[in-house]
Amino acid sequence: MGGSRPPGTWLQGVHPPGTRQGSAACPSRFTQSPWPRLALVTPSVPAMASPLAQPRGRASPARPRHRSANPPGTRAPTVPMVSLEGLVATALAGLGLLAWRLWAGRLELPGDWGEEEEEGIPFITEDGCGHCRLLCKPSALAQHLVRSLGRSAVLWGGCWPWPRWPRLQMLRQLLQLPEPQPAVARELLQLHDTGLVALDWLVGPWGAAGGGLGGPNPVLLLIPNAAGKVTGELLQLGLRALEQGFVPVVFNRRGHNGCPLTTPRLQPFGDPGDLREVVTYLRCRHPAAPLLAVSEGSGSGLLLAYLGESGSSSRLAAAACISPIFRARDWFEAGMPWLYEWPLLLHLKRGLSRYAGSLAVAVDVDGLLGSRSLRELEEALFCQTKSRPTGWETYWERNEPLRDADEAAVPVLCLCSADDPVRGPPARSLPLELFRSSPYFFLLLSRRGGHCGFPRRGPGCCWGHEAVLEYFRAMAEFLRAEERRKGLPRARRLGGPSVEPPVFTWQRSYTR
Repeated sequence: MGGSRPPGTWLQGVHPPGTRQGSAACPSRFTQSPWPRLALVTPSVPAMASPLAQPRGRASPARPRHRSANPPGTRAPTVPMVSLEGLVATALAGLGLLAWRLWAGRLELPGDWGEEEEEGIPFITEDGCGHCRLLCKPSALAQHLVRSLGRSAVLWGGCWPWPRWPRLQMLRQLLQLPEPQPAVARELLQLHDTGLVALDWLVGPWGAAGGGLGGPNPVLLLIPNAAGKVTGELLQLGLRALEQGFVPVVFNRRGHNGCPLTTPRLQPFGDPGDLREVVTYLRCRHPAAPLLAVSEGSGSGLLLAYLGESGSSSRLAAAACISPIFRARDWFEAGMPWLYEWPLLLHLKRGLSRYAGSLAVAVDVDGLLGSRSLRELEEALFCQTKSRPTGWETYWERNEPLRDADEAAVPVLCLCSADDPVRGPPARSLPLELFRSSPYFFLLLSRRGGHCGFPRRGPGCCWGHEAVLEYFRAMAEFLRAEERRKGLPRARRLGGPSVEPPVFTWQRSYTR
C-alpha cells in the first residue's frame, strides 16, 4: 500500500508468548507478552495422624506383622469396590437423564409462531417443509430480495432432519467439525492501545472460484459467538463462501481462539471499538472490494452494535446475522440451556486461565474462574473490576446490541428460527417492531432450525448458509443496478483513466 499504513499496524508472523522472537515487521517487545501464563502449583499434603492408635495402658492382641507400603503414621487408602452392574446402571441413568432433558427441550418449544405467523411473505415448499417468512418494511430492496429468494432453490429443498429436536441440532452445531478441514493463514492486527486481535484468512482447501459477483472478490468477515468459539458450522460457511468467489476471514477478539492477550482488557459484549479498527484495516487492504459481514449466535450483538454506532459510515455493503441475540441483557438474566452454556463456559475459562496472572491486576481471578454461568463470568470480567467497577444495569446501557438500531444504514438479514432453544420464544425475543419500521432490517423466520443449525438433507448440511450467500448475491445485483441507474463512477472504465470508487456507496434513498 505504498508508504501509507492503515490505522491499525499489521503484524505478520506474531506468535503467542513464549514461542518465537519477533522479526523486523514485528519487534520482540510485541511477541514477548508481559502477561505470564498461568502456573499450576501442586501443594504438598501433610501427614495425618492415624485415628486408630491404641490408648495407653491397654494391651492389644498379638497379630502377625507385615510390611506396609504407606508411610508411618498414615492410613492405608481405601479402594472402593465398584461392580460392573453399578457402572452400567450409572451409565444408563446418565443416558436417561440426557434423553429426558432433550425430550423436555422438544416439548418446551413446539414451534408455534404466534403473532408473527400472520406477517411477512411466506416461502412454502410443495410438501409443506421448509416454511419460512420474510418480515420487513415494503421497499424496492425488499421486492428485489423476495424475487431473488423466490427464484433460488435454497428455501425449496427437501425435508430437514431432526425437525422437532432443536437441542440436538444445537449440540451438533457446537461439536461437529467441518469436512474437510480448512487451511488458515493468521494475521495479528495491533490496535491503538497495543492490544491484538487475530484475523484468520481461509485459503483452502479450495481456491477462490473467481469473481462471479461483478468486480473484485468481496471480502466476507466472519464473526464467531461472544465466547470466541469458532464452530464447525461457521468454518463450513467460510468454505462455501470461498468456493463461490468470496474472500472469507474470521475475526478473533482479544484473548480468544489463541490470540495473545497483551493488555489486561477484554472486549465487552457490545463494544464495537476493535471491530471498527478491523473494518478500517480491511478497507485499506482491499480498497476496491465490497466488504460484507456475517455473525453467528451471540456474536451478532457485536455486529449489530457496530452497525448502529457507525450508521452510514460503517464501510460495509451488507451484513447478515445467523440466530442473533437481540436482547442481550434479558438473555443473560433468563438463563440458557445447559447443553449450550456449559461448553461455552468451559471454553472461556480454559482461554482465560492462560492469562490468570495478568488479569489478576484488573479482576478477581478466583471469582472469574469459579463462575457457574455465563452471566457470572460476564459480571466478573466487566462489572466487578478493581479499577472501575460498574453496575449490571449501567453495563448494558453501553453494550445492548440494539441501543442505536435506528441509526443503522446498512441492509441486515437476520436468519432466525421459531424453535431456537437459546434465544427463547419469538414473542419475547424477536424485536418485530424493528423489522416492521426499519427499511434496513429483514427477518427470515423459519418454523424449524434450532440455534445456528438449519440442517437439511442433500448437498450442504446447512440451508441457512446458502440463504445468506444468496442474500449477498442479491445485494450485489441491487447495488450494481442502483449504480447504473444513478450513474455512479465505476472502478475502471474501458479506454479511460482508473477512477477510485467511493469508500461507502450505500445511501438511504436506495430503500425508498
